Amino acid sequence: GWFRTGDIGEIMPGGYLRITDRKKEIFKTAGGKYIAPQNMENVYKESAFIEQCMVAGENRKFPVLLLQPQFDYLKSWCQRKDIAWTTPEDMVQNPLIIARIQREVDAKNQQFGKWEAVKKIYISSDPWTIPAGHLTPTMKLRRKPILKMYEAGYERLYAE
Repeated sequence: GWFRTGDIGEIMPGGYLRITDRKKEIFKTAGGKYIAPQNMENVYKESAFIEQCMVAGENRKFPVLLLQPQFDYLKSWCQRKDIAWTTPEDMVQNPLIIARIQREVDAKNQQFGKWEAVKKIYISSDPWTIPAGHLTPTMKLRRKPILKMYEAGYERLYAE
């Protein structure tokens, strides 16, 4: 028998099932390509620079990445590069930091199809937390509230 869980998975060697995404989180771009964001987000979070992230782009020309940096790592990276640390709000606007995180994302994009690759990023200075409404109690992304919180930045990615 089968259970309808809404999960997407793959059969691994040895016959084990590995859950890779949730069916309800998959979205379609304006070009008609389907994107499974959860697997992509896990790959981007392998970067030491990225604490939390969300792939978005439903009915848009291309996917984008909204992210919260790993501020402790970012601070130590800035020290090594002689970049004066001020506030998280200022640092996420710093062109050197934006370029460095974009390079991380570009490197991870090599693991995905051309239509899946994230084209632009929005870096949030806010910590993504349960009380702030970014995450559920089980630490899953609350996608609609995150899009609403960063709506202006998200829209700017498509306007540029």
